[in-house]
Amino acid sequence: MKWKTSKISTMRTWGLLLVLIGLGLCVFGTSGIILFGEVGKIIAGVFMVLGMISCFVSMGVYFWVGMLSTNAPVLECPECGKRTKMLGETDRCMYCHTILTWNPDIATTTPAAPNDSESRSVPTQS
Repeated sequence: MKWKTSKISTMRTWGLLLVLIGLGLCVFGTSGIILFGEVGKIIAGVFMVLGMISCFVSMGVYFWVGMLSTNAPVLECPECGKRTKMLGETDRCMYCHTILTWNPDIATTTPAAPNDSESRSVPTQS
């Protein structure tokens, strides 16, 4: 469960992945010139365009996440006490990954306090 993150963090991760893929495509395309000579120039052009498209899509993803983040309500996580943003009806804390919800029907309940009879110590025989 530690690998599950909040929706904002997940979208930011996809944006970063797109940037890295785009830069990798650009580098791969440039290496095409060294490996293939004249034909490599066409390969370099194709991969440079694909890399730039990936970087522009990443820019769009980051812009979208930024717009969502500005409108997201901020609340205090009951588990760790840190302030976190929440998208949708359910989300996870950005820090401790606790599942948070606005809907009381699907919220988990905390266990009731133990009965007094259970918490009393048993007298010992002497």
